[in-house]
Amino acid sequence: MLILTKTAGVFFKPSKRKVYEFLRSFNFHPGTLFLHKIVLGIETSCDDTAAAVVDETGNVLGEAIHSQTEVHLRTGGIVPPAAQQLHRENIQRIVQEALSASRISPSDLSAIATTIKPGLALSLGVGLSFSLQLVGQLKKPFIPIHHMEAHALTIRLTNKVEFPFLVLLISGGHCLLALVQGVSDFLLLGKSLDIAPGDMLDKVARRLSLIKHPECSTMSGGKAIEHLAKQGNRFHFDIKPPLHHAKNCDFSFTGLQHVTDKIIMKKEKEEGIEKGQILSSAADIAATVQHTMACHLVKRTHRAILFCKQRDLLPQNNAVLVASGGVASNFYIRRALEILTNATQCTLLCPPPRLCTDNGIMIA
Repeated sequence: MLILTKTAGVFFKPSKRKVYEFLRSFNFHPGTLFLHKIVLGIETSCDDTAAAVVDETGNVLGEAIHSQTEVHLRTGGIVPPAAQQLHRENIQRIVQEALSASRISPSDLSAIATTIKPGLALSLGVGLSFSLQLVGQLKKPFIPIHHMEAHALTIRLTNKVEFPFLVLLISGGHCLLALVQGVSDFLLLGKSLDIAPGDMLDKVARRLSLIKHPECSTMSGGKAIEHLAKQGNRFHFDIKPPLHHAKNCDFSFTGLQHVTDKIIMKKEKEEGIEKGQILSSAADIAATVQHTMACHLVKRTHRAILFCKQRDLLPQNNAVLVASGGVASNFYIRRALEILTNATQCTLLCPPPRLCTDNGIMIA
């Protein structure tokens, strides 16, 4: 009830008529016997409208997703009211597609799970309102899901991972290190003191005007940086990793962004071009930023591994580090983390890239 009271003002409230029409659209035969519990997961925390049906053994029975990336590329970033409207326009279709693909009737669901935090309030409200209407009509249990806990536990869908394990969650909205001791049992070791790594990559990509680059025009900021970095020299510019002397596991990315902005301004003057044009050194800047970020993530994660092992919070051998979230789909960063885990007798596990970004499977 506390959640509803605090966020009621941002809810999208579908009419009962629309919900009834939605439920009547399914023509599955009633009375089918299912041996497993089956959960519908709904995710609308940011800019992806996603749904999935998963059973208790981890089988993905059906899924669907609508990405808003193309729209946000045109607007230069996520505009919360626009994201909310796109969720409103697509949520019923996406849930219906996931259920249709699963061949599961809504009445045969065991529960409905939905992201309730953290995220954009306007986006979260759409998924929560739709779910509560569905719960009310179907008389099914409702399971509120913490978005970051879902990212952390997704690996257990694809790998046999025992508790405890260390998790690094890096995305466009979040950055944290935590010891996962059980479901909903997390020891927070470090977090970003300012912006998230994905947010920083997006800002650098916009400052470099990579949407005008012929190879990057359809890519998100992070993907554009990763793609262009392959062509650049990561040592061309000398940028020290943030929090170089801080003896903790926290992160910071604002300083790196500001240093990069100064480098871009300097290169624009040197090359005699205006803001908004593509620098000849764009690939070198992308490679340097990506490398510096990877070094920062690795150093802070290394401290967390040492901390946990010194206090017997992780096994001395074969401890597991899980990297998840949208930025964890960056293969350069994955390789840097793999070098770290090899050196510390740990195992690095990452969900497949499609499960690193926001999806309904992790919620279900």
